[in-house]
Amino acid sequence: MPSGKHSTAMAILDFVEKIHSAIDNGEYCIGIFLDLAKAFDTVNHTILLNKLEHCGIRGIPHLWFKNYLSNRKQYVQFKGVDSEMSDIICGVPQGSVLGPLLFLIYINDISVSSNVFSFTLFADDTNIFYKNKSLNQLLTKASLIIS
Repeated sequence: MPSGKHSTAMAILDFVEKIHSAIDNGEYCIGIFLDLAKAFDTVNHTILLNKLEHCGIRGIPHLWFKNYLSNRKQYVQFKGVDSEMSDIICGVPQGSVLGPLLFLIYINDISVSSNVFSFTLFADDTNIFYKNKSLNQLLTKASLIIS
């Protein structure tokens, strides 16, 4: 189920359906739930810009995104004292309309990274689903994902 097109309720229904299907087929199944810490802060700008170009965003629109992500700065203010200004070299702006969209573009191809596991994405939450008739194989594959 692609991110951004469905609600959390639809993501849950999709997952429950996968469980029912596995049980009906006599298979064991496992769900690995990931909540990526600081996900929006870790987006590599070069990779994101390449993915935008791959999606067909080229020319002036591509330059606009490059400028949008470039030359950003931040500082911390605590009890009236400001830290030094530092450059932001990765991440997408949080609290913006574009931040979640850019993050989804950045991770959306994770769902095609494996033909063994099934992925359900919702913002920075990801569920990896796997089923197998052999419990030993299921646990072995799940261990590979986690490590």
